[in-house]
Amino acid sequence: MKLTVSLLGESYRFHDLKELFAKANEEKSGDQLAGIAADHAKERMAAKLLLADLTLADIRNHPLLPPEEDEVSRVIEEGVDEAVYEQIRHWKVGDLREQLLSQEDAQVQAIGRGLNSEMAAAVAKIMSNLDLIQASAKCEVLTRCNTVLGQKGRLGSRAQPNHPTDDPQGVKASIYDALSYGVGDAVIGINPVMDTTDNIVRLFHETMEVITRWNIPTQNSVLAHVTTQMRAIRKGAPADLIFQSLAGTESGNASFGISLRLLEEADQLIRESGTAKGENRWYFETGQGSELSSGGHHGMDQVTLESRCYGLAKRFKPFLVNTVVGFIGPEYLYDSKQVIRAGLEDHFMGKIQGIPMGVDVCYTNHMKADQNDMDNLSVLLAAAGVNFFIGVPMADDCMLNYQSTSFHDIATLRELLRLQPGAEFAAWAEGMGILQNGRLTRRAGDPGIFV
Repeated sequence: MKLTVSLLGESYRFHDLKELFAKANEEKSGDQLAGIAADHAKERMAAKLLLADLTLADIRNHPLLPPEEDEVSRVIEEGVDEAVYEQIRHWKVGDLREQLLSQEDAQVQAIGRGLNSEMAAAVAKIMSNLDLIQASAKCEVLTRCNTVLGQKGRLGSRAQPNHPTDDPQGVKASIYDALSYGVGDAVIGINPVMDTTDNIVRLFHETMEVITRWNIPTQNSVLAHVTTQMRAIRKGAPADLIFQSLAGTESGNASFGISLRLLEEADQLIRESGTAKGENRWYFETGQGSELSSGGHHGMDQVTLESRCYGLAKRFKPFLVNTVVGFIGPEYLYDSKQVIRAGLEDHFMGKIQGIPMGVDVCYTNHMKADQNDMDNLSVLLAAAGVNFFIGVPMADDCMLNYQSTSFHDIATLRELLRLQPGAEFAAWAEGMGILQNGRLTRRAGDPGIFV
């Protein structure tokens, strides 16, 4: 396996794949914080050249974090389709890029089944932003909870009716505001302030009461810690989806208070006691930098770690996964250029691994980014076929204190790119007079229709 290259009269040597992967990354402040980033653009280009020349077998045979040391690595390895892998194992990473960009949709999705998470990360590192968009757009990932998500020509949306005190009237007002714009087809999902069992039970009941009263074809979720949700479900809470944030290593997940065994227990519970009709009953969130922030990165770069999150999520056949791309802060993604790149990388790496990827197109107020930057990323991701976006009132989450996409942003993207909500939800919205022939009506934007 070649780890030395001469470029423009200088020789570059990388000690192992972990170093090569890190230094082939586009510039990220998180990699710089970890002390593993390329020193300059020439070193980054040298790393990319060597990475493009590695075979997929080289990557699989030299794991960055061996399966015997990490349960996430074991899950990723078990998720590889061995028959597909045997057909492509001799490909170089550069060959993989060419195939993903030149083959038809079905072939691209088949190739993805033979990749592990490190291979998906490797090819992302040598792709341009446009490459990431083009390859992602070929991957249609359909899932079913109460409704179907992910069909081409449709853009899903999560209504995020957060409130700084979990006030029932405030939560419902936000839900009705979202619905009036045609937002909420992917999920009505609340981030609770109080992670107590009784509060989570109450929020599950409140969201389900709205869904039932108005016969809305969607699903509910309360984004508490998975153990709190499990207690709530055992107390009779009506939960369509169960939620958890994921990291890409066993130690990173331990910092979240979870393990593979716990996720498997939760999976059994939601399948036995959940209220959804379909087989996909998980909602996962991820984000570049979480492993480094908890000291669970094992010297790996944040793009590779993010890809490993999707390899873990794949085990549980989720209905929804989204990267909260700019939420963690400038220590990991410094400015809008890095956030845009990360959003496109995350979406591609998830989609090529068969994950129903959405993106929370967001930033924190101490980052070098603004709403225009998020508008740019939203358009790029919508063109790439993203499964869903997050919708919050006026793009400003009053509880989590960060900036995301608004209800009217999602409506504008649908109109601009001729996209619609999920089919069942779109039919409901037409019946409510919110949509007509797939377009918002004059009645849209008026939550008073639900009062």
